[in-house]
Amino acid sequence: MTDRPSLRLHDTATGAVRDFVPLRPGHASIYLCGATVQAAPHIGHVRSGVAFDVLRRWLTARGYDVAFVRNVTDIDDKILTKAAAAGRPWWEWAATYERAFTAAYDALGVLPPSVEPRATGHVTQMVELIERLIETGHAYAGGGDVYFDVLSYPDYGQLSGHRIDDVHQGEGVATGKRDPRDFTLWKGAKPGEPSWPTPWGRGRPGWHLECSAMAGTYLGAEFDIHCGGMDLVFPHHENEIAQSRAAGDGFARYWLHNGWVTLGGEKMSKSLGNVLSMSAVLDRVRPAELRYYLGSAHYRSMLEFSETALRDAVNAYVGIEDFLHRVRVRVGAVAVGEWTPRFAAALDDDLAVPAALAEVHGARAEGNRALDTGDRAGAMAAAESIRAMMGILGCDPLDERWDSRDEASAALAAVDVLVRAELERRATARADRDWAQADEIRDRLKAAGVEVTDTGDGPQWSLTTGEDS
Repeated sequence: MTDRPSLRLHDTATGAVRDFVPLRPGHASIYLCGATVQAAPHIGHVRSGVAFDVLRRWLTARGYDVAFVRNVTDIDDKILTKAAAAGRPWWEWAATYERAFTAAYDALGVLPPSVEPRATGHVTQMVELIERLIETGHAYAGGGDVYFDVLSYPDYGQLSGHRIDDVHQGEGVATGKRDPRDFTLWKGAKPGEPSWPTPWGRGRPGWHLECSAMAGTYLGAEFDIHCGGMDLVFPHHENEIAQSRAAGDGFARYWLHNGWVTLGGEKMSKSLGNVLSMSAVLDRVRPAELRYYLGSAHYRSMLEFSETALRDAVNAYVGIEDFLHRVRVRVGAVAVGEWTPRFAAALDDDLAVPAALAEVHGARAEGNRALDTGDRAGAMAAAESIRAMMGILGCDPLDERWDSRDEASAALAAVDVLVRAELERRATARADRDWAQADEIRDRLKAAGVEVTDTGDGPQWSLTTGEDS
């Protein structure tokens, strides 16, 4: 790997696509805002995990040593409220849904982070950060809480573009605030809530403070990339920047934000009642197929969920999978080859996964043509390249994680051999203008549940479901 900039990323802070130049040559440091573990994950929650897993895999493939931090917010108003309503301890509630999120990430093949810190394990670092802010005049205690003085930081709004006069933190009324635009760093203890001792009294951390403290602990005062959903730009990430830089840290050099999963044009959320849980979706499709779907759109775009779109993604993935299995059966074991230059150019262009997938499907079409014409070397070359590209996207069908066809795979391979023999007989009959024989073969296959479609690339077959069309 060279340190010549090739990867370009859209930086929310500048509103432009910039060359990625790491703070340390050969290294990439990434912080991803992880889950607030208040309830079971839905597919909207895990989209950021999939999107930035592709970033991590691509940086690694390009030769970078990647440090990837994804936090867990395990103390929060919503966690306390829901645990209390259920009559459960808050720590048990948080741990239960932390495990659910871990299982969801694992199911989709998201690589485990280098470290996954919990907010409750970093109170000491948070207190130290608050002390630095108070000493420099950027924070103050009031009414048992500690607040960040927004007006003390002239660059406030640099990430989101918010004008200072239009800022609303969404924290409600607080008697200790000097200005309603200030945000809470530390919340004074309330009866029945967990709390930790500090110089300002017992209490618990504010949400924004947590990420600044954890990012600094593991990645240092300045690091390369901060990721998260676009809903976090304001106030969460804006406040992270303010408190970190006011304390003297450079903090993140690039800010990447993924779009939402939407349903009916609205962000998927529990409050809207339009949640599609991981478990519900995985009852209908395989994990690799769901990963393909969630990762198929550009990370910055909205992904409008529909059953049709999900099914289209499944069919696209199965088409790739079927080709690789055909090559394995008819030619031999398929190794992981090299990605194509166009695939690399697509990912270097702000992780343009749709263009990268177009290259995958182009290689599949070429490989199918090679198979049908007996070009075994050409088919194998296409298959090996596809494995390399799909591996970067995290869903190589022949990776041992996803390759689960076992008995079904063997049966399908046997069917493929038999059907291909019949199609060759049909092709001979058509060449001899023996239409009756050709139709008889087609009808016999159809009666056996095999649908034949004549295409520009030759006849293609699929198994019918037996359902009425």
